[in-house]
Amino acid sequence: MSRRILLTGFSGFLGYSISEKLTLKATYTLGRRDADVICDLATQIPKLSGNDIVIHAAGKAHSVPKTEKEKQEFFNVNVTGTQNLLKGLEQAPSLPKSFVFISSVAVYGLDKGTNIPELHPLNAKDPYGLSKIQAEEIVQEWCKKNNVICTIFRLPLLVGEKPPGNLGAMINAIKKGYYLNVGGGRARKSMVMAEDVAKFIIPASEVGGIYNLTDGFHPSFSDLSNKISTQLGKRNPLNIPTWLAKMLATIGDFMGEKSPFNTYKLSKITSDLTFNDDNARKAFAWMPKNVLEELKL
Repeated sequence: MSRRILLTGFSGFLGYSISEKLTLKATYTLGRRDADVICDLATQIPKLSGNDIVIHAAGKAHSVPKTEKEKQEFFNVNVTGTQNLLKGLEQAPSLPKSFVFISSVAVYGLDKGTNIPELHPLNAKDPYGLSKIQAEEIVQEWCKKNNVICTIFRLPLLVGEKPPGNLGAMINAIKKGYYLNVGGGRARKSMVMAEDVAKFIIPASEVGGIYNLTDGFHPSFSDLSNKISTQLGKRNPLNIPTWLAKMLATIGDFMGEKSPFNTYKLSKITSDLTFNDDNARKAFAWMPKNVLEELKL
């Protein structure tokens, strides 16, 4: 039986992958332009018809706010936008059976750690992480009140063609020849293919729950940068020894906000940060692809 699916954020990196996987299904899109439903969720309540599944992938990410206005924008898009979507669903002829919310591992507020599970406290203090925590709470409360199956994906770094964020910045730096690993690039980070997340949405939407999703291999900076360099026909990146990086970071601390590198940033790029996805593996036999094997530029 065909199910009507509403997808927000379809023009974004993950949204595009989701829409590609749902091409044969009755999918309707919501966005600020070029969508079936034109709406800026940050400021408007959408007019919607009935849907069986709602996939809320729209959101603000991949930027570091420098002003109070920029900080508030995370809450306008991620929190108010979610509230407005839910109000629109309440005004539709019928409520959905399932609601899938795309969140982030940023809700944990961690810069380092290994095998972090979904039950870990949500300690984010930054605007992005805080806005995602608030949105998660709003979605869970709404779903419980309306007897809607609630599914939340907490995602790490997303990998695929033309990725945004830190991975996109790494690829660009390697292209231009100025990317450097620090301390051998040994720090490992959780990642997942956007395509694998897209495939997992419909099965998970039928059951509900909160899921970290990773590829299970957690590549190191060195592994990832070498893979990218090979595909770009570049030499593997050079390495800055840890002692030199610490000196540069200390200088950056004295320079304040003007410095692109400081002790905090050094700690982030030299510390492991990996997440546990046993919930998905046990409940759905989650078997994602290895990012290093699948990455294509």
